[in-house]
Amino acid sequence: MKKILFVALVLSCTIGYGQFHGGVAVGYGYRPYYYGGYAPYYGSYWWNPYYSYNFAAPIVRPAPSKLDREIATIEHDADQKIASVRMDHSLSRHERRANIRAIRAQEDLAIADAKRGYYKQ
Repeated sequence: MKKILFVALVLSCTIGYGQFHGGVAVGYGYRPYYYGGYAPYYGSYWWNPYYSYNFAAPIVRPAPSKLDREIATIEHDADQKIASVRMDHSLSRHERRANIRAIRAQEDLAIADAKRGYYKQ
């Protein structure tokens, strides 16, 4: 009798948890179905074309602006300079770090100048 009550209690807690959190997976294998919840939000057992994703659709992204391209160029150049400084082991560690800080400061100034020039136009 105690075992039956315990099983009933565990089952009711599981179903209650599922109702609270959007469904409990009942079933096994490739595609479990969900007990509880609403289909468009918590998934459903069958395929619904209104809530599917079209993988064949092209991804349309706007072209980057002139400012975005210029900032990307400045950042790329700075990254290349930093990489070359890091590989230069003829300098001491403190000199390398000072050079990297100077390169980053120059990069920030160049980006600020690019933004200033872009928005003045």
